[in-house]
Parts: sequence; structure tokens; C-alpha cells
Amino acid sequence: MAEYKTKEQKAKFYNSSQWKKLREDIKKRDSYECQECKRQGRVAIDKNEYSEKAKRKKIALVVHHIKELEQYPELATDKDNLETVCVNCHNKEHGRYLHGFNNKKVNKWAHDERW
Repeated sequence: MAEYKTKEQKAKFYNSSQWKKLREDIKKRDSYECQECKRQGRVAIDKNEYSEKAKRKKIALVVHHIKELEQYPELATDKDNLETVCVNCHNKEHGRYLHGFNNKKVNKWAHDERW
């Protein structure tokens, strides 16, 4: 069984043609909608917008491993372990800091005594 512990191992997996086809199949299965937003009563879809800065299509939806790839390598291509989510939901799931409305970074020194 393959391991996905290092950046190189993960990159090899995520750049494989098998993953790219599976990713498209999952998005199609999920009707190109964020499943987490759907559970919350919201709608997030892929708008096929183009980013001039990045010179590519904007990434609005990603395919997320429900049980993480690193801990459960045997579920890497299990369709029941994959779901389509928007970038915001994916970042929240992984605890990444988001820029934008209602996602302001808390200043831990705001109430500290100034000298």
C-alpha cells in the first residue's frame, strides 16, 4: 500500500492521471456543488471564472478526503471518502486562515497594556 507522508508522495498522487479523473468524477457526482455548504443550507458552485493574475481558471471547488490521505492511505481513491467542497469550506476544515469578510485575524495584543 502506498504511503502519503511527504510532500513529494502527496504531489505524485495529486498529479496522477488517476486522481485527476477521479476528482472530475466526484465533482460530477456531487453536481459541481459544495457539499458542506449544501448541508448548511447555502449554495456554492463552480462559476468557471478565469484569473488573469494566475493565468488559469479560478479554483472554486476541490475534492476533499473526508478521512485524511495521510492517516488513511487505503481510502485514497475510495469514492465514499471523497466529497466536493468549496475552497472556503476546505480551508475551514483544515484550520487555514482565510482573508475576507468575517474572517478577521484576532489581535491577541489588543487589550494588552501599552508602554
